[in-house]
Amino acid sequence: MKERNFLDSIMEFEQQLESMHQQFRELMGFVAEMTEKNHSLQLENHHLRKRLDEIDEQEKKASSAQRAEKKETTVDVGEGVDNLARLYNEGFHVCNIHYGSIRKGEEDCLFCLAFLNKQNV
Repeated sequence: MKERNFLDSIMEFEQQLESMHQQFRELMGFVAEMTEKNHSLQLENHHLRKRLDEIDEQEKKASSAQRAEKKETTVDVGEGVDNLARLYNEGFHVCNIHYGSIRKGEEDCLFCLAFLNKQNV
């Protein structure tokens, strides 16, 4: 009788180990997926920071040139829309649904186009 209980305990332990092994494999898959997404986001963040630095440098040069030209500076209201249009042409979403994410392929986003057309009217 004791031998039967011992064998049952071992079989139950084996099933628990298999279940834990399956959970471990699922967890490893999740960690791999999250690591891949993290790497992708880091690359996108690096690209955006680099582009932001380039824009800042261009704006500094433009503003210093404007100051040399005029003492009083004027702000162009359409400048923000132009920046959004430029970002869209570079492959980023500017709509409120996917703002800042990279557009997939060469397809246009109807939300972005509607937003840009609304701003230009």
